[in-house]
Amino acid sequence: MKARTQVVISMVAVAVILAGCVTYADKPVLYPVGSPVNPPFVAHVMCIGEANAMYGEAMQQYKLRAQLTGDYDSTEAEALSRGAARRQYDACASSEGYRAVYDQ
Repeated sequence: MKARTQVVISMVAVAVILAGCVTYADKPVLYPVGSPVNPPFVAHVMCIGEANAMYGEAMQQYKLRAQLTGDYDSTEAEALSRGAARRQYDACASSEGYRAVYDQ
């Protein structure tokens, strides 16, 4: 075998091993409440997209407010943005007919 082929094979092996290390500890479990139209994995992907957009919007709004007041705290900005994203995810899951239940 050529050295290049061995490197590619070893890189693929490392990628496969690391793929097994991914944790889903923060992923909520979606329980059907009504008559959901989409399966849970589709609803999760859609709601994650909305939550990510809300996170970005909340962070941008915090930065704009901080420019007006001159008081910026990165910890507070992160906490507020994460809270807004979680509320958006919960609202999206509810609109899809699911209840998001978190381990924490």
